[in-house]
Amino acid sequence: MSETTATDSQPIILTDSAVNKVKELMAKEELENVALRVAVQPGGCSGMRYALFFDDRELPGDVVAEVNEVPVRVDPMSAPHLQGTQIDWVDSLMGAGFSIDNPNAQSSCACGDSFS
Repeated sequence: MSETTATDSQPIILTDSAVNKVKELMAKEELENVALRVAVQPGGCSGMRYALFFDDRELPGDVVAEVNEVPVRVDPMSAPHLQGTQIDWVDSLMGAGFSIDNPNAQSSCACGDSFS
């Protein structure tokens, strides 16, 4: 697991397995000049849901960071909700996917895709 810690300029933490998966997906899709955008959006059963996608835009006010050689962008409205959030890639018998551990979430749904 990565020893990276969150800072004001780097609000999220990517574990080594998450970094490896993001790099693998970027290579597979032959994506260049893109970043992993991490955001929160209204919705989900708990009020807010996570969004992770590749984005070639740098929007005004974005928090821009490089986390273990992965470019990451977080919009200014999402950044406070994501400060200190750890993203991991989990591959188990129950399935594979990104797992998000957000210390700012007061509650979350059973599926882990939304929080409040």
